Amino acid sequence: MKFLKYPFWILYRIWFYILVTVPIIVLFPILFISILREHWYPFFFRLARLWATIILVGMGFAYKVKKEEVPDPKKSYMFVANHTSMTDIMLMLVSVKNPFVFVGKKELAKIPLFGFFYKRTCILVDRSSAKSRQAVFLRAQKRLKQGLSICIFPEGGVPDESVVLDTFKNGAFRLAINHQIPVVPMTFYDNKTRFSYTFFSGSPGRMKAKIHKFFKTEGLTIDDTNQLNDKTRNVILNELNTINKKKLPNHE
Repeated sequence: MKFLKYPFWILYRIWFYILVTVPIIVLFPILFISILREHWYPFFFRLARLWATIILVGMGFAYKVKKEEVPDPKKSYMFVANHTSMTDIMLMLVSVKNPFVFVGKKELAKIPLFGFFYKRTCILVDRSSAKSRQAVFLRAQKRLKQGLSICIFPEGGVPDESVVLDTFKNGAFRLAINHQIPVVPMTFYDNKTRFSYTFFSGSPGRMKAKIHKFFKTEGLTIDDTNQLNDKTRNVILNELNTINKKKLPNHE
């Protein structure tokens, strides 16, 4: 009977791209105005959160965010999470109220319409270029001085679906230490199940996220980067492993 699901999966994927595109078209004049000045970014961010909410609700995803610690709206943070799905961007936006800037791969700038705003509001990186990676630090520094936060998916890409959590790149943690801002680990539980990069997969349902306790960086130096990386990754990995064990029949 699985073959009967294929028409649903095709329509479900098409519906996703409709939900991504239509709000941008409708809001285009307001979105365009909001990116004309960098200090207007918080307003653009609120529009982005609305866009993300429309997509998640429209896809039938009931999302819930558990918070062990709540970010201070007057402070800057480094938000990091596991990366499993195209919906990670949307879930991050609805989970965090503090205006933040994504650091993401430059290839996404090629997506029609979405890419227009993506390359004008996010910090793009070409991971094959040392010069591009260095430029990320300079642009991030500028954004942090404006009172914004930064969001990075430190796996550096979407791992194979069989991988629970890939190794973390050090960039996010070097940035956090350099600017002495807290690292905020976040776990996305259900995105891989609900809407993975495998085309014939996915379904409406629950999406859960968890904001873990923050790791402070005051007093840390660049020599502490690997330790901060490991601590952050272990928090997310342990959470994912705990949830996966609960899903096994003998843990039900």
